[in-house]
Amino acid sequence: MSRLPRFLPRILAALLLAVPACATPDQWAADIGKFTAADAAHPPAHGAVVFVGSSSIRFWTTLAEDFPGVATINRGFGGSELADSVFYADRIVISYAPRLVVVYAGENDIAAGKSPETVLADFRAFRTKVHAALPKTRILFLSLKESPVRAKVRPQVLATNRLIAADCATDARCTFVDVATPLLGAAGAYRPELFRPDQLHMLPAGYAIWTKVLAPYLKP
Repeated sequence: MSRLPRFLPRILAALLLAVPACATPDQWAADIGKFTAADAAHPPAHGAVVFVGSSSIRFWTTLAEDFPGVATINRGFGGSELADSVFYADRIVISYAPRLVVVYAGENDIAAGKSPETVLADFRAFRTKVHAALPKTRILFLSLKESPVRAKVRPQVLATNRLIAADCATDARCTFVDVATPLLGAAGAYRPELFRPDQLHMLPAGYAIWTKVLAPYLKP
């Protein structure tokens, strides 16, 4: 009798381990669908400021209060990566014809093992797609924050920030905004009191710092 059946489970397991588990934009279809439904019920005005990106944007639920007099649209979704915002840009950015887009994404990418160069390429794809449709729209990229729970990837986070800052410097329509340094203490120490117990997502005190930094950029 062949001994293959005995080893078949091991072979299959090895094959499964060899294939990386890749997230696809489809996993966010329900989130995007909710945005579409909200737009149908209450169409946003064109010329607003769109906030887009991952959970640090999604959890920023006080945009209207933080930026009074500024029309804002929050389109942050899940634990998304920058490539997801590229994929859905038509529906969560371009369709609103905003005057300004505020982007926070890339931190999850680095945590998932993507290189700083890959995140840069995805940002370039994002701004290229947006500016192809909306050549006068400005883009603000918020620097990746240094989350205490992700201390081991701090070097990659800093490298990503440097690359995207340099890229933004090549286009007057793009601005890199450092919202990471103000979250740090003396000598670059983490400030756990600004974060939720997961030491990844910010508390209102963290968003208050971001608001102070960002407010001057949102003026018409």
